[in-house]
Amino acid sequence: MFLLAACGGAATTGGKLVTLRPICPAGQFWDATACKPRGDGAAKIAAGKKALDDFKYDEAKAELDAAAHDGPLDHDANVTLWEQQGIRHAYVDEPAAARTAFDMMLALDPGHLLSYKMSAKATDVFQEVREAKSRIVPSLDVNWPRGQRVGDPVPLDVGVIADPKEFLRRATLFVRARGEHAWRAADVALRPPGSEARIVLPPVTGTKPTSLEVYLRAYDAGGNEVLAWADPDRPREIPLRYDPPTPWYRKWWVIAIAGSVVAAGTGVSVYELSLAPPDKINGSATVGKK
Repeated sequence: MFLLAACGGAATTGGKLVTLRPICPAGQFWDATACKPRGDGAAKIAAGKKALDDFKYDEAKAELDAAAHDGPLDHDANVTLWEQQGIRHAYVDEPAAARTAFDMMLALDPGHLLSYKMSAKATDVFQEVREAKSRIVPSLDVNWPRGQRVGDPVPLDVGVIADPKEFLRRATLFVRARGEHAWRAADVALRPPGSEARIVLPPVTGTKPTSLEVYLRAYDAGGNEVLAWADPDRPREIPLRYDPPTPWYRKWWVIAIAGSVVAAGTGVSVYELSLAPPDKINGSATVGKK
């Protein structure tokens, strides 16, 4: 059994141990102090999508505009909001606004595609944005040194690679030891592109090799999820090797004592061979005649 420690605060080389917190349940978000309800943003997006399907464009606008302020939104809802805004703008002949919305949607989810059943009024604008050579994808990465070990703190560097929308403000790293059910979280303030923020995870205790599973979500200033790095179903893994403790008879103090004993024994032998008086005296006696 492995245990990922939840305490923190002790200084380590190149960083400081973070305090892991429980993650928020579905439908809630972390506001830097506690878990809070997300609001009705997702419901308003669903209502706006239905209004668009029914060609009620004014109603769709009202619902989608309200959803943007009734969050914060999780990543999937945020992507859907900008998708539906792009479709709505395209349907009411506002191509510039549609391009802006689709560009934001693709910043949030670069691989996102519109349904092939969608009207060409929307898909043509979307394809134009998707194929734009000047479009830069927001990205970040999480790195760690090789050779991490069970029982040692684990340093990680969270670096922003590109942020064309300037919405990467903070991130939450979700972590658990392999075999654990519950995720825990560590929060980190993101730095400008080209720089990294270091966090140090508490050590995993155990008696065999294992790994840490991690994924990350990044947020804008309003707390909306704007970038996903890995996910709970396909997390990244940090291998942790296990070095068994040194047997007692190989510890330095045992070796030192043994060395002292050997040295003492050697000294006694030298004394006996060179300095101690012999137990026999060689010599001869002569008896003279009178």
